[in-house]
Amino acid sequence: MRRSTIIFLLLFAVAMGVYYYLKNRPEPADATATLEPQAEVSYLFNASDGQPTGIRVESKAGEVVELARNAGKAWALILPFAASADQGSVEAAVSQITTIRITDKLSADVKASDVGLDSPEYKLSVKFDSGVERIAEIGVSTPTESGYYVQTNGEIVIVSKAAIDSLTGLLTNPPYAETPTPSLIPPTATDTSLPPTPETATLTGPSATPKP
Repeated sequence: MRRSTIIFLLLFAVAMGVYYYLKNRPEPADATATLEPQAEVSYLFNASDGQPTGIRVESKAGEVVELARNAGKAWALILPFAASADQGSVEAAVSQITTIRITDKLSADVKASDVGLDSPEYKLSVKFDSGVERIAEIGVSTPTESGYYVQTNGEIVIVSKAAIDSLTGLLTNPPYAETPTPSLIPPTATDTSLPPTPETATLTGPSATPKP
């Protein structure tokens, strides 16, 4: 057999082997099929309601703190008594309200009394610039102490404990605006009469002129 024929047969065999491998190799798994769908992130208050314009926090013990935007769009304290509010502190609380995430939802057969919602520990009311008011009742903390049971819109959910604690903390530390401390005015120096000198003490007679 000629050498060229042998080379041709070898090349043909290699080509057939490659063809057979490509034709019968397993199909790669669809990468998109292995991706699990991401759970939808939901919040206690909807962004579609707008921006908060009023916040009210009540405790079961009867403590109340309420804030609202005034005509100048600045935050002011309404309760426990009317006063100017520290804008930075209130805005920090507002940012907490709009980012409270729901970490879990309870089934409909869970009773409110099982999670402290028959007599809520706190009640959070938020008014929005859309005119909507949302109310969230806060029950006891979860067994892991990482969240609170909260009832809103007839549904019981679990939300972050840290986010709620920052809001209920307004009850014990209302965000009053700092009042400048008046500067201490040093006492005014008063004139004090000096004791008479010996020279002036001798000039007490009817005439200070010596007689000849």
